[in-house]
Order: sequence, then C-alpha cells, then structure tokens
Amino acid sequence: MKEPSRQARWERWTQTPLLVLALAFAVAYAVPIVAPDADPAVHRACTHAEWVVWGAFALDYLVRLTLAPARKRFIRTHWLDLAAVVLPLVQPLRLLRLVATLMLVGRRARMAPQIRLTTYVAGAVVGLLMFGSLAVLSVERDAPDGNIKNLGDAVWWSFTTMTTVGYGDHSPTTGMGRVLAVGLMLSGIALLGVVTANIAAWFIARFERDDQVERLQLVALRELQEEVRALRAEVGRLGGGEADQPGAPAPREGAPSSAPTP
Repeated sequence: MKEPSRQARWERWTQTPLLVLALAFAVAYAVPIVAPDADPAVHRACTHAEWVVWGAFALDYLVRLTLAPARKRFIRTHWLDLAAVVLPLVQPLRLLRLVATLMLVGRRARMAPQIRLTTYVAGAVVGLLMFGSLAVLSVERDAPDGNIKNLGDAVWWSFTTMTTVGYGDHSPTTGMGRVLAVGLMLSGIALLGVVTANIAAWFIARFERDDQVERLQLVALRELQEEVRALRAEVGRLGGGEADQPGAPAPREGAPSSAPTP
C-alpha cells in the first residue's frame, strides 16, 4: 500500500482544527452584527478572532504549498484556498471571505461524492441564507431609507430573495445591499439547478439499475431455457430404447405370431 504524502498527512491532521476555526470565524462574524450594542471589548475580541482564524488558514496554505510536489499546479488547482487567504485584505468582501472559508473546509473533507454533493447543497443553502442575512443587515441597518432594521427582516428578505419570490416588502437601498441581493438571487437559481439535476440524475441512475437487472434476468432465463431443451433432447435420446431407434419396425396390430402352434 502506497504511503500517503506529507501533504496528505498534513491535510488529514489539520482537517478537524480548521473546521473548528471556521465555525469560530462564523460566530465572530455574526456577533457584532446581531449584537451591535454589545460591549466594545466583545467586538474587539471578535475582530481578533477573525484575524487569528485568517492567520491559521494562511499558515495552512503556506505549509501545503511548501509540501506540494508541483507548486504551480497546486496554486492553479487550489485557487479557493488562496481566495480564503487573500479576501481578508479586502474588507468590503467579508461575506465572500466567510463563504470561501466554509467552502474550503468542505472541499478538504474526505466524503463520498454523493454525500459531498448533498452536504454542499444543504450547507450552501443554510450558509447563504444566514450569512446573507447578516451581511445585508450590516449594510442596511444604518441606511437612511433602509427597511431592513433587524435580523428577522434580514432573514425574511434573504429567504424570499434566494427563492426568487421577492415580495418586495423588504428590499436593499444601498449599493452593497443590492450587490448582495444579486449574489443571493444567482446563488438561489444555481442551487435550484443543482438540486434538480441531482434528483434527475438519481432517477436516471435508478432506472438504469432496474433495466440492467431486468436484462440480466432475461439473459439468465434464456440460458435456463436452452439448458432445459438440451436436457429434454438428452433424455429423449437415452430413454427411448430400441423401439425408438431408427430402422426398428413397430409391430402391427392383428399380425400373426411367428411362434409355432403346438
């Protein structure tokens, strides 16, 4: 059995700690938005926690880049990892940093493809719904003409936006809020397409399995019929006796006996 590379061992060892750090990042991101009147020390602690998580992901990326046998290929194929490290430098894109961080942890998880796809879809729906709500609340709460003033309004707006229903009772009024709305609408359409395609693929795979089982049963039935025909022919050949042999005349009814009469 081939021994895993140093990069694979490092990724396996850091998978759980990075997941914990990603969850801590989500909490640190949400607390200042949900509780803007909290003690300033709490806000500072959340900011420090965000940067600590960023430092951990940056260190992880540098270590994996160092351990990778082909570094250029690693950079090209792990662009999401790089995005999770670079996005903190662009403060208006904090939501994208959060999404990139959570997707990075999901990408590193060792799961079967079907389970991974289901996890991605469910996690994307919940993550975009909740953190889209937090992001739009953070930019719309203090807007002069804004109508999204609390978390309930933000969650309702995110849900109607992701499902492309758009009742219009709540809508963003700032430029960044409208950018978030466009992102949520496109994400909702994409996720709906993924779910529909996944369900269709499941049905097609199920029908193909059923057809394959029927074909195998039909082939087995035909083979059994051929064996029965061969056995009947063999029984007819061996059990017919001399009367069934070619050229043996059958006795006629009423024919005189050849034996002498006493």
